[in-house]
Amino acid sequence: MHDYLVRGMTMDGYVKAVAIRSTEIVRRAAQIQGTTPNATAAFGRALTAASMMGNMQKVENGSMTMQIRGGGPIGTIVCVSDSVGNVRGYVVEPKVPLVEKYPGKLDVGATVGTEGTLTVIRDLQMKEPYIGSVKLVSGEIGDAVTAYFAQSEQTPTACALGVLLDRDQSVKVAGGYLLQLLPDAPEEIIEKLEKGIERAGAVTPMLEQGMTPEDILGAVCGDLGVVFLDTTEVSYKCYCSRDRVEQALISLGRKELTEIMEEGKTFPVECQFCDTVYRFTPEDISELLKKIG
Repeated sequence: MHDYLVRGMTMDGYVKAVAIRSTEIVRRAAQIQGTTPNATAAFGRALTAASMMGNMQKVENGSMTMQIRGGGPIGTIVCVSDSVGNVRGYVVEPKVPLVEKYPGKLDVGATVGTEGTLTVIRDLQMKEPYIGSVKLVSGEIGDAVTAYFAQSEQTPTACALGVLLDRDQSVKVAGGYLLQLLPDAPEEIIEKLEKGIERAGAVTPMLEQGMTPEDILGAVCGDLGVVFLDTTEVSYKCYCSRDRVEQALISLGRKELTEIMEEGKTFPVECQFCDTVYRFTPEDISELLKKIG
């Protein structure tokens, strides 16, 4: 089954809503990075949030980068989404030891850490990107995303993310939702939304029960009702290419490239976002030196 996200709005027009099935995205990311369970859970939540946030951008060729540095054993988490919601990413330390809150419940907060920041970089195809950053409070990525929108974009937001691993440590289900209040939403709408979120409960059990993104939005919006606006298929997608790698090598400069060429060995360059390896022979490096001039 393909991953997809659905966007909607409550029937009163006061709440924007996005929900996603990100199971295949997280499976692919875990495979590429070789993550252990705790790292898979943390990385998967970050990718899920990044996909929804990227899709919310109104610039066709824009992108959104999320960086999470919490001081925990996973180190830095980086996720990049295009304007559709296709994502890619990496973690600095994929082999995180198993830490549980209680048997069967991974402690994602301890994996991420609480001494650091979540930073969002939005490339809106302008001269300078927009950069917003918030301090982490709990290590839970959903809490950090909620705080980011409240502090950096002054938008009241509810974010829930979930990654459930199977007994063999593979990704069973993954997904989440984002709800945002529009300006001048009356207090009664806020109260109904809060009750709907509380009644629906955590997102992971809903995913485990087989609920679709549409089902999840219906549950959390509750009595407010929801109108679905569009559905978009999303995937783990890397935009690397040999041309881009060549440009990166050229940026190393003549001295370093010459040293690589003189070693007389094929020089491999592995993309940090995917498992593609680009190999450059001494002759290839020589051609790059000619381009430098």
